[in-house]
Amino acid sequence: MPTIDQAKVMAKRLRSALAAREIEIPHALSLELIAAELGHRDWNTAAATLSPSTTGSMSFRQTIPILRIFDVAKAREFYCDFLGFVVTMEHRFEPRMPLYMGVERAGLELHLSEHHGDASPGSTAFVWMKGIKLFHAELISKQYGYGRPGVVRQPWGQQMEVHDPFGNRIRFCQKHS
Repeated sequence: MPTIDQAKVMAKRLRSALAAREIEIPHALSLELIAAELGHRDWNTAAATLSPSTTGSMSFRQTIPILRIFDVAKAREFYCDFLGFVVTMEHRFEPRMPLYMGVERAGLELHLSEHHGDASPGSTAFVWMKGIKLFHAELISKQYGYGRPGVVRQPWGQQMEVHDPFGNRIRFCQKHS
């Protein structure tokens, strides 16, 4: 049985997965749905029943790769229009300053930054996923003018690599079943 914090993460992922399919639900509803999935009457019952996070112990929650970008319009075209991510946040210290932007799809969050010190161009992020063949078919159907990724069998799984306009690579991989 997950902890309360793990259930909250599940609710966030559910919301992201639905948003990727253009289905927007409030956070409270995602909590209620996760509570029902875990066999509880409602979120309040789940919150009272699930074990709290263990305080004093160390745990890692999520890795969020930061990828360097140089052109916001090209970044949106690649990450949003082609890969299907949605923008979750944007930050500039002042107008005309470099942009720091978060994008998310189906539980995967990436940060894209125009700031010189945040990341090096040409980085690679490795992402475990499920449904790689569906994702591949979706990308190919878009007929993106700057790349048509293929799925390659590797010893660790089926892998598809995409290259953004800034030299960064994302390797999506599904373990062999």
